[in-house]
Amino acid sequence: MISYSLGKEELENWIVSETEFQPDSLGKAEAIMHLGNGYLGLRSATEEPYMKETRNLFVAGTFNKAEENEVTELPNIADVTRLDIRVDGERFSLEIGKTKDYIRQLNLKYAELIRIFEWTSPKGKVLQFEFKRFVSLDNLHLIGMKMFVKSLSDPVQISFDSGIDAQMSNSGSQHFLEGERRIFDKKKILLVQTTNQSKIDVVINSSHKVLVNDQEITDYPAMNMSRRKVWLTYNINLQPNDKMELEKLTTVYTSRDKEFDNTEYNIQLLMDKSLEDLRNSSIKGYDSLFQSHKEAWNYSIWNAYKLEINSENPYDQLALRFSLYQLTIMAPAHDERMGVAAKALSGEGYKGHSFWDTEIFILPFFIFSNPAIAKSLLTYRYYGLEGAREKARENGYSGAMFPWEAAWPTDGEVTPKLGDIDIVTGKQTKIWSGVIEQHISADIAFAIYQYFNVTADQEFMDHYGYEIIFDTAIFWASRLEWNERKQEYHINNVIGPDEYKEHVNNNAFTNYMAFFNIKLAIRYYETLMKDNPSLIEKLTMKLDLKTAYKTWQTKAEKIYLPQPREQDLVIPQDDTYLKLKEIDLTKYKNQEKLRTIYLYYNPQQINTFQVTKQADTLLLFYLLRQTFLHEDIKLSNEVKEANFYYYEPKTLHDSSLSLATHSILANDIGDTDFAYSLFRKATEVDLGPLMNTSDDGIHAASIGGIWKAAVFGFAGIRLVDGKLTINPKLPKQWNHMKLTIHWQGQPIGIFLTDNTLSVKVEHKKKIEFEVYDQIYYCDDEINIEYEYGKR
Repeated sequence: MISYSLGKEELENWIVSETEFQPDSLGKAEAIMHLGNGYLGLRSATEEPYMKETRNLFVAGTFNKAEENEVTELPNIADVTRLDIRVDGERFSLEIGKTKDYIRQLNLKYAELIRIFEWTSPKGKVLQFEFKRFVSLDNLHLIGMKMFVKSLSDPVQISFDSGIDAQMSNSGSQHFLEGERRIFDKKKILLVQTTNQSKIDVVINSSHKVLVNDQEITDYPAMNMSRRKVWLTYNINLQPNDKMELEKLTTVYTSRDKEFDNTEYNIQLLMDKSLEDLRNSSIKGYDSLFQSHKEAWNYSIWNAYKLEINSENPYDQLALRFSLYQLTIMAPAHDERMGVAAKALSGEGYKGHSFWDTEIFILPFFIFSNPAIAKSLLTYRYYGLEGAREKARENGYSGAMFPWEAAWPTDGEVTPKLGDIDIVTGKQTKIWSGVIEQHISADIAFAIYQYFNVTADQEFMDHYGYEIIFDTAIFWASRLEWNERKQEYHINNVIGPDEYKEHVNNNAFTNYMAFFNIKLAIRYYETLMKDNPSLIEKLTMKLDLKTAYKTWQTKAEKIYLPQPREQDLVIPQDDTYLKLKEIDLTKYKNQEKLRTIYLYYNPQQINTFQVTKQADTLLLFYLLRQTFLHEDIKLSNEVKEANFYYYEPKTLHDSSLSLATHSILANDIGDTDFAYSLFRKATEVDLGPLMNTSDDGIHAASIGGIWKAAVFGFAGIRLVDGKLTINPKLPKQWNHMKLTIHWQGQPIGIFLTDNTLSVKVEHKKKIEFEVYDQIYYCDDEINIEYEYGKR
């Protein structure tokens, strides 16, 4: 059972707790309580092993293809957290004996995992156990662990095995060649392994320190090695009230790390660096290292973002802190060659690949909160341009057609070709998204537009941004298909965001976003011709922009953009959606588990119903209202409201991406109560009471959506065609909201109640913003009353 209310005093609304050990539901806590820092991701499996556990340790960017017939994925590098514990020679397990006062907690404020319980052995001996663990934000290569065992009743022998176990796989796929294993000073362990295809070296070192009653023991442990594994065995005798403590520190380095990814690299340098780091860390010790880690979180995260909610439901504040915690540990801030995985670094789901989730659901947080990380994530897409160009050529197009699933930038398209079982035919279903879900190219262009307008980072645009936008526009111009009868350009045979509709023509989202991408390229080309002709000349030599510009001008205004129907203002999701059969969706809308519709229908059948997986057409209103298209009548509030109430009842939210978008739009049209209920549902995708929703890993995009629903929805903070707007609509449950955003180079402090807004400009550089159609200027601090109030 998961609890959110056990944090007290300064830790109130900072603690996520598991209050009962459930051996059949281990995945939930393993995923949502996982630890990381953007470089390392450590799934929070218990120290002692269980049948249904999943033990994962990932290093960002270390992609490997286990076999020729498999796709590249992040390999599960090794297990350093497992402790095989024995009590009087018998295996310790919470499935035997009696457990009392069990608690496992993720402390979001300190990014620490703690587990405490009292256990009575089958022989009646009572022991107190405590485990602690952190993955350092101060030293990205460091993992710290502690174990405490106290005898409460009888003399007892505690023995345990601790080491590095590289006998790991990704659901059976082995990614590594075995390398060197060593034990130094009977305390430190070295294990080296190399990925079998990408040839990335991984060096792992662990040190051990064991104390009894605060005195370090002098007895040497037994030393052991086997295939892909090296470990130490300790035997400790405790008298009643004696306490044993194990301190284990681990460092992880790879040849993909930027400092080693060069022509002068050799594996000995990597081994020396890792061992040196371990030795220095061992001198400092767990407590000192943990203090530095805490200070890094306090300074870099909590004092920087300052997101506070005063709500009648304290859970709301915890959920937003959970969102900030997860967003921090999923982002590879250390290396612009890496993206964010759909499951972050919390599990094997989606193989560590990046999707459009990053640009539309995760990147906005960083754009408005930590622009340096946003720049890094967009630079990752630039490094993937050659792969995008290759994909376009392979499919008969020009320009840059970005992969639906991306891994290492030069890997290109890595979407698996086959997926789930078809319940009708019994065969594996073909995954079409890697071929025909193409809107991601325009999504990336939109993200660059959003980043540039919010940050005013001209250097990024000159080096990276313009080239991506121009090349994706070239792709779309080549992708358009001329319809002679209608005298317009169509985009046929695609999948839009609604992946329950495959092989459709003129998906509204895809067509409008392609139109936006091309129009944006035209605007930027014309601006650069006037302001920076030398850059245009440079890019023209690479992309032939003179020809492309003429093509854009010719084709842009002839792209078919589905119009609102005259009778109800509904924009057709695609050419056939509004003609499809309507079925009763009640049991699917009320489902406790996602995608239950697949228990009754296969993809071909679902394709014939008016049922939507996630926000599709509705997403247009949220995205394009931020652009120079915001005054288009097709995006008016009246049309938005009509489409919301048509499509939302048909949307199953079978993608975790969907709820946040619907929450924002519900708030936009004044249905704040519904918006709040959707916000709460979004927070419960991972945090909620259902114990199997996160087994494969957390839902990174949904976690980004929690922040978006609060900040873009309830706080009403938006980019609108280069301008900052703040149109708050706080839910009635919230008394006030406080946060910091970044706008064009400086932090902006914002404080909201249901009818007042305070804005503080940190660097005293004048900004302009709009509140409910009224323009304000501020170079210090301003207090504003607004009239929306609560509904």
